[in-house]
Amino acid sequence: MTAPLVEAVGLVKRYPPRDRRSTSFTAVDGIDFTLQRGRAFGFLGPNGAGKSSTMRMIACVSPPTAGTLRVLGMDPTTNGRQIRARLGVVPQDDALDRELTVRENLLIYGRYFGLPKQVIAERTDRLLEFAQLSERGAERVEALSGGMRRRLTIARSLINEPEILLLDEPTTGLDPQARHVLWDRLFRLKQQGVSLILTTHYMDEAEQLCDQLVVMDHGRIVAQGSPAELIAAHSTREVLELRFVAGEQDTALEKLRATGMTDRLEELPDRLLWYTAEGEAALAAVHRLGLNPATAMVRRASLEDVFLALTGRTLVD
Repeated sequence: MTAPLVEAVGLVKRYPPRDRRSTSFTAVDGIDFTLQRGRAFGFLGPNGAGKSSTMRMIACVSPPTAGTLRVLGMDPTTNGRQIRARLGVVPQDDALDRELTVRENLLIYGRYFGLPKQVIAERTDRLLEFAQLSERGAERVEALSGGMRRRLTIARSLINEPEILLLDEPTTGLDPQARHVLWDRLFRLKQQGVSLILTTHYMDEAEQLCDQLVVMDHGRIVAQGSPAELIAAHSTREVLELRFVAGEQDTALEKLRATGMTDRLEELPDRLLWYTAEGEAALAAVHRLGLNPATAMVRRASLEDVFLALTGRTLVD
């Protein structure tokens, strides 16, 4: 086994009080994780779980309060500049210069790394092709669609040929077609040996892109593993979704619970969720009880089921 690209042991990030009446706030509370080369690693969690604080520590822009963090074998507090030179960062907001052209955004960004002009020009041509923006190189950024701007932001982050690419919610606000194009670009990067670390609120995105996931809540890791491992550990194989006409759901819930067959039955305002190993068998049991749902659907358990089971359905501001 090679040494991990990122390794955290007992990592803590605590922010000081904002004023005399407040207390310090612990955003990250003693977490452990490792990232191996050529892998995609994802942070999941509700707002305020500590994902962004962890990403900022990895990016060497926010020092840890306690614990150990090694990035590319170095300490971010003393080797931040050397680490940042080998990282690519895709922020949640594009932060592109919209007055410049697509090509100029790449050319100018490359100068921040002290690269020779010829090298920047060669990489710019290659990255525009990678991002499917070669024909748009002379256009101003403000003329691009949201998906194009996101692809340009990723291309710009690769100008220094980073070993690790940090992505903060890379497809937020994009339509399904643009999201799938970005997934394809990121998958190709991973095939080329670039290690990915990302945060996302899209469970399908995490399942598509990530080899390893960490679920955070209130600054702590509540679960970690591959998408398949998390589903196997924290959900059933299938989920039966039952919708009833107005006034019938409460009766159906009582009947189902009275049978003792439902290990995990969840009530939502508009439907019942029966977590089970065999969805069709569960549906047959529903009909044997004389219940007639307006709609019934058997689906495979997903990361979203895991996420909600671990962090709850309560909205976090």
